Amino acid sequence: MITEGLKKEYKEFLVKSKRCNFQQSIEWGEVKKEWKKDLAVVRNKDGKITMAILLLIREIKFIGSFIYVSRGPIYDDLNEEDFRKLNEEIKRIAKENNAIAVLLEPDVLVDDEKFRKIAKDNGYIIKDNIKGFSEQINPRFVFRLNIKDKTEEELMKEFHSKTRYNIRYAEKKGVEVFEGTREDLKTFQNIMVETGERDNFGIRPLEYFERMYDCL
Repeated sequence: MITEGLKKEYKEFLVKSKRCNFQQSIEWGEVKKEWKKDLAVVRNKDGKITMAILLLIREIKFIGSFIYVSRGPIYDDLNEEDFRKLNEEIKRIAKENNAIAVLLEPDVLVDDEKFRKIAKDNGYIIKDNIKGFSEQINPRFVFRLNIKDKTEEELMKEFHSKTRYNIRYAEKKGVEVFEGTREDLKTFQNIMVETGERDNFGIRPLEYFERMYDCL
């Protein structure tokens, strides 16, 4: 059970962590309203959280439940003892919810051998040959580019020439980019539906995006 005190403490730990990820936030758990949520935490001798993880729990009728972790666990310094303790908490929560499986999609570098070894030592199976979304929920690889303090002109120079052309062409055709409001979500949804139909991928309903807007 997530108490108000634990919720506050976890939020403070999350935002200060160098591994902070919105998909490990309490608010993200509220977006995923079809799932139950729980927290597993590890503390040091002073009672401070050193490692934590947000668990999303989906009930499966007649079977039990499935536990999913999106971009967790959260920590600053990875060590075997904290991971072992965290895993014991995860197993306890899994048992309480009669879980048939726990899927972690952590936010780690692909060559983080330390994390891979510790995870394997704690019983996790690492799948390196996943293709498509049949065995995963988030993309397996995410690329990040630090654009802090870069000017618009500097960013444009780093784009491929075709991308620069498309941006300028869109401007000529009157395309504008602006920060919208909740009322603009319907327009956004219409664009997403049209794009999804054209490129053959599924789209969330409008209510999902409204919940994201309200919670995040």
